[in-house]
Amino acid sequence: MSQGKGAGSYPPTTPPKPGSQLDSMLGSLQSDLNKLGVATVAKGVCGACKKPIAGQVVTAMGKTWHPEHFVCTHCQEEIGSRNFFERDSQPYCERDYHNLFSPRCYYCNGPILDKVVTALDRTWHPEHFFCAQCGAFFGPEGFHEKDGKAYCRKDYFDMFAPKCGGCARAILENYISALNTLWHPECFVCRECFTPFVNGSFFEHDGQPYCEVHYHERRGSLCSGCQKPITGRCITAMAKKFHPEHFVCAFCLKQLNKGTFKEQNDKPYCQNCFLKLFC
Repeated sequence: MSQGKGAGSYPPTTPPKPGSQLDSMLGSLQSDLNKLGVATVAKGVCGACKKPIAGQVVTAMGKTWHPEHFVCTHCQEEIGSRNFFERDSQPYCERDYHNLFSPRCYYCNGPILDKVVTALDRTWHPEHFFCAQCGAFFGPEGFHEKDGKAYCRKDYFDMFAPKCGGCARAILENYISALNTLWHPECFVCRECFTPFVNGSFFEHDGQPYCEVHYHERRGSLCSGCQKPITGRCITAMAKKFHPEHFVCAFCLKQLNKGTFKEQNDKPYCQNCFLKLFC
């Protein structure tokens, strides 16, 4: 014999969701108003839920929306009266739009919201584009690039330009190439007397340029008699070198032979003058 279900024996019902409950209430309200002869006009169809809008309405992107349905595509937060950006017909809050789509600064990796500097195939905040060495911002002269980094003119040449063999400072413009080194034109001079070289002719000693006189002086090949370079035959006497024609008696000035002179007070004399003067 079957028995009927008693009170309280029915299965519990699931409470309606807030959104569907609100839609049901609005639908019932609209139906009741229509029965009373009050006409209601929908303010449009929501671009998100596709249902009529009877209360507050948001108009954006050529559509109408329930305020609670006009949300950021990325974070789903209600946009309300805040600024938003449209991309591919979708709304984004300002924060997410810049994080997702704005160019990023190579220095800080943050989104660039306003002015942008494009250099070295990258984008930068203007305040983050500066010399990699000294940190100074670039003036009208611009910047120089080395290994993907930007440098001001001074630091670039100080660090990477060839150095002068004379002053060791950077060579920026004209230069002379000599002795396997580069030189400022004004620095390529005799290392002893600092005289420029006539017609570019110079002599090398220990990797440095010299004029003819100081080259031979350095090499000990100046004539002790005339103080000019010895380029041919020479006589070595008294730990000095002489042109043969300049090795003469200090008194009578006759030319001497290496083996036929007498020395007195670091001067050479012929045999006769030596005997007359000192014996």
